[in-house]
Amino acid sequence: MRYNLDMKRVVLLGFGIDLCGFDEAVEFIQAKRGQVVTINPEMMDFAQKNEYFAQIIKEAELVIPDGIGVQIGLKIMGYNTKRIPGVEFARKLIDACAGEPFAMVGAKPEVVEKAADNLKKEVPNLNLVYLHDGYFSDDKVIMDELVSAKPSLVLVALGSPKQEEFIYKLKKELPEAIMVGVGGSFDVWSGMVKRAPEVYQKLGLEWLYRTVKEPKRFKRIFPALPLFVLKVLKEKWS
Repeated sequence: MRYNLDMKRVVLLGFGIDLCGFDEAVEFIQAKRGQVVTINPEMMDFAQKNEYFAQIIKEAELVIPDGIGVQIGLKIMGYNTKRIPGVEFARKLIDACAGEPFAMVGAKPEVVEKAADNLKKEVPNLNLVYLHDGYFSDDKVIMDELVSAKPSLVLVALGSPKQEEFIYKLKKELPEAIMVGVGGSFDVWSGMVKRAPEVYQKLGLEWLYRTVKEPKRFKRIFPALPLFVLKVLKEKWS
């Protein structure tokens, strides 16, 4: 049962997405606890082909529109909402949960360590109780360590779908924790990767900036993004 806050969940291509602003999303998940999925077109495309991943999304306590493609898809279906970039949402959660036990899992060792150091400088009362890079072969070992550490907020940067699958298993062991898959957020917080200039962020073109900087991302985004929009249009017309 969903927590009784003013939260509207709509369905796009078979997946529920919560329409809310940053503050509403933070308030909701602080009250509800559980898994947050920051959804984008590539994740939805994969979920349509993978039943287990689809189940993870459908059972998440909060699903927020991260990718610009999802924002466009929602607009086509008549829902005028803004995207909530996962990197910004996770950073707001850190501030909102400051003082509570906090864990970071994922990325390269030097990246997660530098990100943690920077966060400690920005958030004086940061209560970091667990830190581990993303280079491990046995999920159970890491999960057992997390259960022992008892964090209230767990950020996992293993890339999708691995991070969502990891969280889905972990939340059964830590039901009172907030857990978010944060992709490349640790790289940004470490200072080793720069976010797109603000103008790109405001126009929802951060994906384009990153693709220009990392051409290997092109194959991942195209033809996924235009095909996603076509699927939404087909759903609307049907």
